[in-house]
Amino acid sequence: MIRNFGDHAANERTFLAWVRTAVSIVGFGLVVARVGPPQNTHWSEMALLISGAVVVVVAYLRKRALRKRIAQAREADDDTIPADTLLLLMVVAMFASLAFFAVNVS
Repeated sequence: MIRNFGDHAANERTFLAWVRTAVSIVGFGLVVARVGPPQNTHWSEMALLISGAVVVVVAYLRKRALRKRIAQAREADDDTIPADTLLLLMVVAMFASLAFFAVNVS
């Protein structure tokens, strides 16, 4: 049996939740490209596609860092790592992009 299996499984589930979030961001970027006005510049679609890729990379790095902390034999402080803040800011930025798109399309 894997030591601290429950913690490792929770870490993996959290990573997969971030991947689902990234897929949603990229999917929204593709919808914006198809539904948006034809004269629309493509910076917003590219920003959403790139931010989806960045979310996956940062989430993977966060997963690896937490995996190392879980595998340590000693107790670790329950400090939040900077990747959590970055991921949260990226999701907030995605919602701001969504609001900007909704205002400009309507």
